[in-house]
Amino acid sequence: MKRPPIAILSLIAALNFGAGDRSTTTQSSLADVVNPLIGTAPSRTISALRHGEGTENNAQVIPEVTVPFGMTNWTPQTRVTEAKCVAPYYYSDTLISGFRGTHWLSGSCTQDYGSFTLMPVTGSVNCLTEKRASRYFHDNEISSPYYYSVFLEKYNIRTEITATTRCGLLRFTFGRSDRGTIFIEPNSDFGEGSLVIIPEKKEIVGFNPVHRIYQGWGKRAGFCGYFVAQFSRGFASYGVYHDSTRQTGNREISNLKKSGGFVSFALAPSENITVKIGTSFTSAEEARKNLERETNGLDFDAAKERLKTRWDAMLSKVQVRGGSMKSRTNFYTALYHAFILPRTYNDVDGSYPSFAGGDSICNSGDHTYYCDFSLWDTYRALHPLFNLVIPEINADMVRSLLLKAEEGGWLPIYPCWNSYTAEMIGDHAISVVADAYVKNVVTLTEKDYSYLKKNATETPNEYREYLDGKGVRALRSYIKYGFIPLEDSVNESFHRGEQVSRTLEYAYDDFALSQISKKMGKEDDYTYFLERSRNYRNVYDARVACVSGRSIDGTFTKDFSRTARMPYITEGTPGQYLWYVPQDVIGLMRLMGGKEKFNESLDQFFASGQYWHGNEPDQQVPFLYVYSGEPWKTRNVVRQILNEEYDNTPGGLSGNDDAGQISAWYIFASLGMYPVCPSSQEYVLTAPAFEESVVDLPEGKKLIIRAKGASEGTNHVSAIHFGQTSVENFQLSHSDLVHGGVLEFTMARDPGAEN
Repeated sequence: MKRPPIAILSLIAALNFGAGDRSTTTQSSLADVVNPLIGTAPSRTISALRHGEGTENNAQVIPEVTVPFGMTNWTPQTRVTEAKCVAPYYYSDTLISGFRGTHWLSGSCTQDYGSFTLMPVTGSVNCLTEKRASRYFHDNEISSPYYYSVFLEKYNIRTEITATTRCGLLRFTFGRSDRGTIFIEPNSDFGEGSLVIIPEKKEIVGFNPVHRIYQGWGKRAGFCGYFVAQFSRGFASYGVYHDSTRQTGNREISNLKKSGGFVSFALAPSENITVKIGTSFTSAEEARKNLERETNGLDFDAAKERLKTRWDAMLSKVQVRGGSMKSRTNFYTALYHAFILPRTYNDVDGSYPSFAGGDSICNSGDHTYYCDFSLWDTYRALHPLFNLVIPEINADMVRSLLLKAEEGGWLPIYPCWNSYTAEMIGDHAISVVADAYVKNVVTLTEKDYSYLKKNATETPNEYREYLDGKGVRALRSYIKYGFIPLEDSVNESFHRGEQVSRTLEYAYDDFALSQISKKMGKEDDYTYFLERSRNYRNVYDARVACVSGRSIDGTFTKDFSRTARMPYITEGTPGQYLWYVPQDVIGLMRLMGGKEKFNESLDQFFASGQYWHGNEPDQQVPFLYVYSGEPWKTRNVVRQILNEEYDNTPGGLSGNDDAGQISAWYIFASLGMYPVCPSSQEYVLTAPAFEESVVDLPEGKKLIIRAKGASEGTNHVSAIHFGQTSVENFQLSHSDLVHGGVLEFTMARDPGAEN
């Protein structure tokens, strides 16, 4: 039967996305509830359409097959580049050009790096990646955290993918008798990749040098993405290619753009080839060791089931009951997105390349060494989520940040591709460490503290180091004036200017460091950093009742609009950044004239559509009504966001997911709680979205959250009890919750039943 035109098929798939088995049946496996295609198309949520620009209107997630926090992720490839802000896969694309071992930062606008791509074909095929691409249809695509499969129309080939922590297993089933060929290409946009075919071992070995952006702009990071691919049968022929030219029989090629290798097989109908691929950031030898340790004696189907079991175990850390299948799909897809980054960087024997381009090979011992921390985003809810549900894993993540400080001399601001960067603003590694420390997830030494304090008080003496990303941007101005004046353009950063936003976020980080100082008994430091945490007041212009740019002489700029993007604000407007004082909401309230004016301003903020859920600085704002005595408004706004800004469709994730931060917000809000101020113990409470949620805690303890009627849309709370204790102020401490127990919300339909 003739297929409909591809555009019609894509439309049908989009309309039916999330239908069928996903939304009408009950799966015994939580991994099967997840739909990784959510968020792979441009966002269609209300705030994304109102506020997003360019890539901000796309969640930038991809359908990754991966172990939680795996080293290398595996995805279909619809875009042929490692360029900034271009993800490997977009739902709206109609051609697949291969299957990529990727290090894309999920939900980001960074770049892929150290990646490579395999593509199976039949017959005589053009070597150019774009030319050998095949159309595909979403109705022939299966996507889950542990398994991906798609049918390549052009070649009559079924591709299947599963994974281990550092390895991928790909199975290609060729539907007709023909010469089958598999291309493999290091994806070096710089033309620096290398590849060697070893036919006697049925192997292809290669690497793709890693390059930096933000700080370095194309400078080598000092290490590579290495791979060793082992095929299930010998080659009938092999060779290398460059552009459209094949060199049959040649075994090596390097330092050329659009180049790679190919191996061919004589195939019977329905015959398959399995490729096992080991990866490493250390060396080809370590990639081979990873392959041997993780896949020796493991066939494709066994690997698939093992990964499914592993995802089921991770996803069951939080079990939700009640609600629609749609809401469960959204919840567990959010949890899947939250468990992708940071990524494992060390090999099975602990080896990893030292941080910041060092020549030495380090060893993490019995611990996992992590990198790719999107810290401007993830300190807000993702790492607090880890501290609650997987504290032992987050402890290794925190230790990894401190190891980077030891190896590079400075605590990193936004460590990606195992390097310093000055991307985004703030110094939020301090927040991540503080949140884990005050919640007793990690302990800190005097040496650890010295790196934290160094970041908050010193700037590198060598300008070359500062330019390379070490140290906090514009710190000298911040310390001298108590704010960053407009005269300081902050040129040595990717985001220049943005002085007001930096001031606000540094003030928060000062609070986080003050909490570490207090717990460690450093009273003088505690007093100093706590006072600095009030610097937010120095960029508040009472004339306009908002934050605004300020000059060295103390005058505020006339270049002000509450609702327009200003150069002194990061990715938003003054009206959106006004609320970024998580460490002192009561102080902000006083600054604005008291509770009544605070609430009036909040009401106007939401009523006028200024709230932008797709970007991080706003995300604590819905919970601020709890501090100002109107908690029912928090519940109304949060429920509206859950309903409007998340959907089980390709465009159903609002804004860049940013390494899982947007997803972590959904998880916390659905549970009925949110960490407004990480590095403090407090969670703000709101109406849960599910009848019951069970959070597995350490030592076999459980936090059970009950809200009878929540699944029916009931949004009003008449009472809250934790155990036998009534919760009157809609706040609870982590130190209470982590011991387990029952958190009971009494739901009521009548708004008049509110406390």
